[in-house]
Amino acid sequence: MGRPVIALLTDFGTRDHYAGTMKGVALGVCPDATLVDISHEVPPHDVLAGALELAACYRYFPAGTVFLVVVDPGVGSSRRGIAADAGEHKFVAPDNGVLTLVLDEIPPRKVVELTERRYARPSVSRTFEGRDRFAPAAAWLAKGIELSALGRPAGSICRLEMPQPALAPDRLTGEVLRVDRFGNLITNIDRKTFDKLAHEGALDIRVGTRPVARVVSTYADAGAGEICALFGSTDHLEIAANGASAAAELGAGRGAAVQIVRRA
Repeated sequence: MGRPVIALLTDFGTRDHYAGTMKGVALGVCPDATLVDISHEVPPHDVLAGALELAACYRYFPAGTVFLVVVDPGVGSSRRGIAADAGEHKFVAPDNGVLTLVLDEIPPRKVVELTERRYARPSVSRTFEGRDRFAPAAAWLAKGIELSALGRPAGSICRLEMPQPALAPDRLTGEVLRVDRFGNLITNIDRKTFDKLAHEGALDIRVGTRPVARVVSTYADAGAGEICALFGSTDHLEIAANGASAAAELGAGRGAAVQIVRRA
């Protein structure tokens, strides 16, 4: 087997010491670990954004990867810490719904609550459980302990209510879930649902009241600055602008309505 992998996803940013300190703690427990930064730029306290980022990437990591996910607006409160064994991977996170999309795709074999103190730091800060509870737990998993050693079965865990696209005979309604660094508006409309409407006839696409010219295969198929639609790397419909920010051009962001109507 190769070196164990711990993949970190947080809203800590890189200006402060928080992400680096968690890495130091993890390496103190499991010095052989390879540490991978998925992102530390999840918007502060944005659990849904963290859930989306995790769902977009986890399947591309090697079997056995431990995901250390700390987007935790409830730090220090009564919300629990959990660890989950799902598919070929393990996940350590606060019990606030940040694992919702992953565990919807791959129902977990086991989820435990982080109650065993020997796998946390001796003193747990009420404001930095990422350092004192989550990072040690992830590192012990990477080192090879069984998930059940971390604590008692968690029972029912917190799930986010994810907006779902609505399909009618002549239209499909969805919304923007995420805006990436390039200003692409990534929707909750997956290709399979889209194809149910698109199998016959031309379509009109609107974001709010603004029309989208056409569906293309890749960004370069659109003219410079042209607003277009395409299926991106997560196989969900994106609204994009070639060489520009669709979010800025359209004045749209998360929650913006996206409507696709079959022309009469």
